[in-house]
Amino acid sequence: MIVYLDLLFFTNLFIDAVTLKTTAWVVKKRVKAWRLLLGAAIGASYVVMMFFPSLSAAFTFLVKCLFSAVMIMTVFGFQSLQNFLRQIGAFYVVNFAAAAAIIALHFLLQTPQEIRSGMWFAQSGGVTHGIQVSMWFVLLVFAPGIFLFKQVFKGSERRQRQSGYLATVQVWIGDAQAECRGIIDTGNKLYDPLTRTPVMVMEASLWEERLPPSFMDRIRDHAVDRIVSDKEMESFAWQDRLRLVPYRGVGAGTKFMLALKPDRVVIDREGTVTESRKVLIGLDGGTLSSDGDYRAIIHPELAEQAG
Repeated sequence: MIVYLDLLFFTNLFIDAVTLKTTAWVVKKRVKAWRLLLGAAIGASYVVMMFFPSLSAAFTFLVKCLFSAVMIMTVFGFQSLQNFLRQIGAFYVVNFAAAAAIIALHFLLQTPQEIRSGMWFAQSGGVTHGIQVSMWFVLLVFAPGIFLFKQVFKGSERRQRQSGYLATVQVWIGDAQAECRGIIDTGNKLYDPLTRTPVMVMEASLWEERLPPSFMDRIRDHAVDRIVSDKEMESFAWQDRLRLVPYRGVGAGTKFMLALKPDRVVIDREGTVTESRKVLIGLDGGTLSSDGDYRAIIHPELAEQAG
């Protein structure tokens, strides 16, 4: 068998460089290009050492960990033990994610015959499966695997940040009650201009059973100013609770939002419960969160009371 050490070295140099760059992205640390290449070269040289029998003693768990530590310190330096452990932990997580993607796709593309031909049985009754993955397959799958890892990590990080701003919202209007999760939006400065009452936005669908059908149509069409002339207005039980709150959308002129005056609003933020009566419930005709994480936008004034 012919092994091209230069090709093997540069292949692993690329893989280690991408892995270290992704690690830097995970730990949110900028690194210099020469440090990155030097760290990748150290990792790539370790793979080349496999083909020198005199260096076989270097292929132990301890030496492998040592090489990883040298790579991390070369790229990031050493600021503290806590930072070092965090960086090396992220490095291994990225490696495991990339390796898992390669192995998973390898098995996914194999036929049943190929899988069976790679299986052999030990005397003890155990089953072992041999994996033979070509270098080109690794190169083709590695980059998409890293990309997928970054997307999943970003989504998880976003959800983790978002969870700190989520709270349970309960709203009472007469004998009706609606409950949902809401997100605290510190940029929400919507007030009723006459009474300076803060406005908390909720999806109108939460109150759909209590609102006339024509109201829901006008809320979705952003034509709530025509509700006051609606024929169903006369029979609407919450007529005296209705408010029209002006607001200015991004890149648009002044519009109106239909709002309801509730009896009380209770916000439960990580066990801290607060009740407010001076608040309006603005009704939005769409979906506030594309993934359904929340259905209300809590005014920061109410959040301060709950925090």
